[in-house]
Amino acid sequence: MIKTKIIATLGPSTAQTVTIQALMDEGVDVFRLNFSHGTLEEHQHLLQMINRVRSEHPHTAAVMGDLCGPKIRISRIEPEEQQLQTGAEVTIRTADETGNARVFGTNYEHFVRDVQVGQRILIDDGLIALKVVGKDRNQVTCRVMVGGPLNSRKGVNLPETDISVPALTEYDWRCVDWAVEHRLDFLALSFVRSAEEIHQLKTHLRQADSEIKVVSKIEKPQAVENLESIVPASDAVLVARGDLGVEMDLAEVPLIQKRITQMCRRLGKPVVVATQMLQSMIQNPTPTRAETNDVANAIMDLTDAVMLSGETAVGKYPLEAIRTIRRIAQVTETYLDQGELERPKFSITEELALTAAVARSVGQIIDDIDAEMVAVWSQTGSAARLLSKSRIDVPILAFSSNELTCRQMALHYGVIPRTRPIPKDIMHFTRMVEKLVLESKWVQVGDQIVIVAGRPLGAAGTTNAIMVHTVTAAQDG
Repeated sequence: MIKTKIIATLGPSTAQTVTIQALMDEGVDVFRLNFSHGTLEEHQHLLQMINRVRSEHPHTAAVMGDLCGPKIRISRIEPEEQQLQTGAEVTIRTADETGNARVFGTNYEHFVRDVQVGQRILIDDGLIALKVVGKDRNQVTCRVMVGGPLNSRKGVNLPETDISVPALTEYDWRCVDWAVEHRLDFLALSFVRSAEEIHQLKTHLRQADSEIKVVSKIEKPQAVENLESIVPASDAVLVARGDLGVEMDLAEVPLIQKRITQMCRRLGKPVVVATQMLQSMIQNPTPTRAETNDVANAIMDLTDAVMLSGETAVGKYPLEAIRTIRRIAQVTETYLDQGELERPKFSITEELALTAAVARSVGQIIDDIDAEMVAVWSQTGSAARLLSKSRIDVPILAFSSNELTCRQMALHYGVIPRTRPIPKDIMHFTRMVEKLVLESKWVQVGDQIVIVAGRPLGAAGTTNAIMVHTVTAAQDG
């Protein structure tokens, strides 16, 4: 059992029921549907397979839809692999027309209006670098600073340009409504620049009577500048190191990752580290030493989850990638559990102040009495989230009668979610916990567990009771 949560992106390599079953067996906690690839019909087929597997699986897994955002791409290039020579001039037009190494278009209608003379244009994750040297109404002229092969539909980054397009495109709103209709658990918002964009999506979800959680992807310089407002507005945060490393100085990305994980810990928000975690395993059955070190460092930065993209979507070894990341987490967590992490003082709302104090107290109790597990009734997931961010050394068994809440708790470090009817009182809750932990062989008779709950059970914001319980024997009730 590891505490770090694993997010796996589904794609051609994993679009089979038997493979999804195997991924859950290996411990995948969240399945990612990437709306940048495939149709909504194809995603619906994937979701049907996920639902079929998780309806019969003891492990709780969530589903996250990843919105495309305003991804700028170049037009078709014919023939492919045309070479852009360093020092040459190239023209870019707003028309999404077939082009070549001398002139090509983009899919972004405000491209010419937004980019300014002197700004950089990066293509294909920065492998090609251009500088704008002139513009008129319909096109810009660029000098090739770093040349390379030009291929169709490659992504464009504008690190020095204020893009006027909103974070949510027309297609994104279709995907949001699809996610609401199909009861997804999370939506990842791409290219976030301000907290207002998060509030806009949350307002839409509220009006649709949806409780989907919003994960803000940090991949733009503007998002880094506005972290202090973006993180509190988000339900979770994802460090998207791919575009972040293109848009900003690559040497700054590790420091930004640490800053974000530290801020999320202080604010009690789940955080995910993503992009190229085990990139070489797309083609190889084992990772590089640097990748192993990268995953371990993300866990030591106190991330809640690590996310695999191409490794599981199109890679040759998706199951091996999950086993690898699980093994790295197991060894790293053992090291962390032997240390003494300072309990954070959460900067949260007054409404959750009591729950945060209880979470900190549980960590101290665990340290003092060497208990084996914590069990909490967390109807809305808040108590489980704050216990998770307290980084106690033992697993957290979290219960709710709300299936959506349980699936969303699957993102929290160290939390094992379970859906159960609300018990009559804490005594019945204790018996329920005792029966489950013994049947699952997580503890033995004589072990101590910490029970966290409130009165009445099932009511939001009432977590106010801590009880140390010695396991005797399973009982009904």
